[in-house]
Amino acid sequence: MVSDRELVGEIAGQYLPPDIAARWLRLLRPAASLRHAGPGARVAAVLGGQPTLPDSVAWPAWDEHGPLSFIAAVDCAALTAVPLDIPVVRSGTLLFFYFDGQCDDGAETVGFWEPATLAGARVLFVSAGQTASPRECPAGIKPYERVELAAVPVVTFPSFEHPDLQAAFLSPGENLRQFLGHPVNSEEFLQALSQRHAGPRHQVGGYAAPVQGPVEYEVAVAALGGRTQGNDDRVKAEQARWTLLAQIDSDDRAGMMWGDCGALYWLSRREEMTDAHLPPTSFTWQCA
Repeated sequence: MVSDRELVGEIAGQYLPPDIAARWLRLLRPAASLRHAGPGARVAAVLGGQPTLPDSVAWPAWDEHGPLSFIAAVDCAALTAVPLDIPVVRSGTLLFFYFDGQCDDGAETVGFWEPATLAGARVLFVSAGQTASPRECPAGIKPYERVELAAVPVVTFPSFEHPDLQAAFLSPGENLRQFLGHPVNSEEFLQALSQRHAGPRHQVGGYAAPVQGPVEYEVAVAALGGRTQGNDDRVKAEQARWTLLAQIDSDDRAGMMWGDCGALYWLSRREEMTDAHLPPTSFTWQCA
């Protein structure tokens, strides 16, 4: 069976000149694609349903706003079988929560532009040794439909505006409009890459699949207070520190729709990530 890396290599060889293909392929980063699990597949994650929490752990809430909705659980042990570009705790469960507007009919929005609102997105870690049980959602929160996901090894690549792609291929003095004409940004090439997988793009590690611009930029802006200009060198330096932990896409099976076919993204600073504990996280979301 052809691996995703081999398939991507074939596509690059078909659509890119050899020297450009070789440089582009060196940018690839491995990730775990979380796909709807078929019969007999090992379940590596679930969307929706009831989270399994220790009795001593309170349901996450945003002060003065209300409880967060449970989004997904990821089995860290199941990820050990998939090559990743980030260290992930070797066992236990990562639980993702997000204030999705159910409590206030969408009056408040969680966004990087107002860092205080990021209290509306949380990641909890439950170790393998903790006694935990399914927890019902608080009043006012309707759970999403439970969907089981399997982890599939894939490779990921930087998007048009990502600094890694620009560092590799943007010529001195070339603006972004001109850069759109570069072979790595051609519609035919990117369409061939996108056709490798159908369905929602849930993922752990690798390059994020942004709906808009780089998600690393957005969390960097939040980390610097939310009011920093994009051309500020501090933003560029901070952006380089962040990498994707997990993204959860819109998913019809789970009844999840983030804005207009958007996605939720949790990121951590790479130097704070280890395989022994959950690092501090930040959050952003994008929609079409």
